Amino acid sequence: MPLSSLTPRPSFEINPKLAKAAHNLSSLLDAVRLKKIPVSTEFQINEIISGVNSFSGPDPQLLKHISTVQATILKLLENELQLVPKNHYQNQWLALGMAAFGIPLGVVFGAALGNMAYLGIGLPIGVAIGLAIGSGKDTDSAKSGRQLDWTSK
Repeated sequence: MPLSSLTPRPSFEINPKLAKAAHNLSSLLDAVRLKKIPVSTEFQINEIISGVNSFSGPDPQLLKHISTVQATILKLLENELQLVPKNHYQNQWLALGMAAFGIPLGVVFGAALGNMAYLGIGLPIGVAIGLAIGSGKDTDSAKSGRQLDWTSK
């Protein structure tokens, strides 16, 4: 069973934000089609897409629904098949690096130098550490074929 497509609507031509979100979701579906995924996962994604295609609310609610559906599909692919988009781990580890490495290092610098104004020195160090770890994990997922040829725009 092939993956369903997003049904075009007249409001996609009128509302540029909605058109961008719909194009983003369609490109995600195209990237998923290139991967071999189990029929059960295809069925779940088709059910989600049929919910979008049958959505009858106003444009702002449709925009929110498309964003939610995109996140749901990405979470489903990550949890069940370990498929992630490009730069997924890099974006994830950027924040983790700041929180887990940057703030503690800033506190250490501030305490060692006797001035807590140096707290901000740790944040760029944490960003660098997080980006290094994340890009390494992204490279590993690309080598093992677990990376979608898609990035969120």
